[in-house]
Amino acid sequence: MIRNYNDPEYKKWRKDIYKRDKFTCQWPGCTSHKKLNAHHIKKWCNYPHLRYDVNNGITLCSTHHKSISNMEELYELNFHNILKVNGKLR
Repeated sequence: MIRNYNDPEYKKWRKDIYKRDKFTCQWPGCTSHKKLNAHHIKKWCNYPHLRYDVNNGITLCSTHHKSISNMEELYELNFHNILKVNGKLR
């Protein structure tokens, strides 16, 4: 399935992630508010039932989002821990 970035459900998911994370990159030590991406912690293509689950998303700036490209699985636990420590898991 091809991702439709204009899908209202997808737009709501992104907006909810950004709001929860206060429009700030959640990468440790980064405080960027610019060029943000809502990143799926578990891959969008592999976990259709988690596509719009807020607990499966984290805000990253474009620099950090690009830095994990093709290595997303290595960061899943770290991202869940960041959300858990910051009390952001629902």
